[in-house]
This record gives sequence, structure tokens and C-alpha cells, in this order.
Amino acid sequence: MADDAIHFFLYQDRLIRVSTEMLVPKSGSLLLARHLPLRAGDVVLDLGSGAGLIGILAARRGHRVVATDVVAACTECTWANALLNGVADRLEVRTGDLFAPVLAEAFDLIATNPPQMPTPPDREWDDAQSRADDGGPDGWAALDRIIHEVPRHLKPEGRLVFTFFGFLGVERALDTLRAAGLEPRVLAREEQPFPRIAHERLDHIRSVDAEGVLPVGRPAPCPRLMLCGQKG
Repeated sequence: MADDAIHFFLYQDRLIRVSTEMLVPKSGSLLLARHLPLRAGDVVLDLGSGAGLIGILAARRGHRVVATDVVAACTECTWANALLNGVADRLEVRTGDLFAPVLAEAFDLIATNPPQMPTPPDREWDDAQSRADDGGPDGWAALDRIIHEVPRHLKPEGRLVFTFFGFLGVERALDTLRAAGLEPRVLAREEQPFPRIAHERLDHIRSVDAEGVLPVGRPAPCPRLMLCGQKG
């Protein structure tokens, strides 16, 4: 019998239960949680729910939420945490890749902390924890897909909000949102510790830092932003 452990993560008054094979909510998810721009009556999509923190916060504030993740263990964890936090009547969980589980549905707010760590080909791994970080060679693999596909899943004046490493190129992000027909803006910016995994591939990340965000030498803090694209 496996000697499995369970972690409990407390955020505000929400208790999130996470098993050992999954990641507790990290800096990007907490940035999203701190600045989640909910409006009265919003129907919310928690895209890539992980352990379910964002969807649970929205549901706890009275919103109807759909939470999706490509990893079945994550959607199972989200559902268990919805039950644990008393919001299962307002939160629906579905398993599938990005927008596949919601097909023709549209939302007022879509919130996501997508994989975006630049990943050289020799650093790709197939386990769930590695896939949760893997943004492809330039960090944009998931981001490009999300921004390209999101307009059809937003209601009029609906918003996409997502976290973003500054070294991926803020101007590129704003231009990409505009090209998708969304009005872009920066909702929040924080200086966060440079991720451990990024130290291990610093030379590669410098090679994709087209806007020169990273300082010379060994970075300590790293700009992390929360961006919004609003549909007209």
C-alpha cells in the first residue's frame, strides 16, 4: 500500500486539500487570487483549475463556476475541495484540454494561471507536475492557444485574466490580446522570487527575453503580472 500524504493549504478562510502527486497553489495562482476582478452576476470559467483555489474563491462569493483541467486528478481534487468548502452546488467540474470541455459556452470571466515556463526540448517531461510548468520553447505554447481561442468563449464585455512572467514580453502579450480583438490592460504587477526551475534554465530563458526584462547576473526578483483582455 502506498504511503501517501495529504497537504492542507489555507488561503484566507478557504482550506485546500492537495495530495502529494499534485502541486499546492503557487505564486501565480496567489497573484490571480489576490486580484480576481469579479463583478456581480459573473459566470466564471476557472481554466486549468489545479487544486481548485480560484474556482472555489469565486463560488464562495456567490458566482456560478465551471472548473476545467486536462489532468483528471486535478478535476477530482477540485471537486473534493468544492465539497470541503461547501460550494459544490455552484461549481461544476469537467476534464479536458483547455476549452474542449465547454465547447460553445461563453463566460463573463475566464481566469487562468497557464503553464508558461520556457522549456528547452531536453527538459520536457511527461509527468503531470512537469506539464503544469511547461510553456514550450518560448513559454508561449499554452498562452497563444488560450488567447487565440478565448474570444468565442467570452460574452460581450467578458474578460480573460491570466498571470504572466514579465520576461515573456509584456508588449508581446498586449499586442497578442489586441490581435485577438481584446482590449488589453495590466491589472496588477508584483516582484516575486525568481522561480527555482528558472534558475536551472537561465541561459535558455535569456535567449527568449526579447524585451530585456532580466537584469545582468543572477536574477533575484522577477516581475509577475496579471493581464486582462476584454471583449467589446
